[in-house]
Amino acid sequence: MTARRSFRRQGEQTRRAALIEATLACIDEGGPQAATVRAIAQRAGVTPGLIRHYFATKEDLVAAAHEHLMTGLTEASAESLDALPSDPLARLAGFVTNAVSPPVADPRAMALWAASMQLVARDLAMRRVHERTYLAFRNQLEALIADALLAAGEPADPATTRRLAIAGNALLDGLWIEASALQDQLAPDEARAIAIWGFESLLDLKLRR
Repeated sequence: MTARRSFRRQGEQTRRAALIEATLACIDEGGPQAATVRAIAQRAGVTPGLIRHYFATKEDLVAAAHEHLMTGLTEASAESLDALPSDPLARLAGFVTNAVSPPVADPRAMALWAASMQLVARDLAMRRVHERTYLAFRNQLEALIADALLAAGEPADPATTRRLAIAGNALLDGLWIEASALQDQLAPDEARAIAIWGFESLLDLKLRR
């Protein structure tokens, strides 16, 4: 019985993931308005009724797709940090450079983000997802900044690290957009160098790469 429940759970996760990927593909091709239940079902090779089995509304599915996209970008920014030496300055540098480099810096991901952001102002589910994923990234960045400051013997009170994380996140967002949209104008090495330079200036620290 346990094995069957596990198999069923894995099958449901696979179908849910396929619906999310189909939704992102529809948005990528024609914007949020192209992600109709019919179009999503056709691309996923399922009936519209199956979509309603997993998501109460189309808006819930679009919000889940946005959350999947943004969570994946945050996870990619943190990828390989555990393989770095236990050096807070090196870990912060790794996170910062990952955040503006492929596969995080990616034209499709940026276009999907821009399309989804149209809905944040008018859709409560999207606003909640945006807030949750933004804070997940910012909180991780804030923790890395606090560790780096303490390692350098600098004060790291919560009010200061919060402001630094907000400013640092804004810096990374801008570089990520440019590195994704204008790949011929801002090479990965240049984007990484600017990100490091920006954080060193912001924190008044020398990061180790």
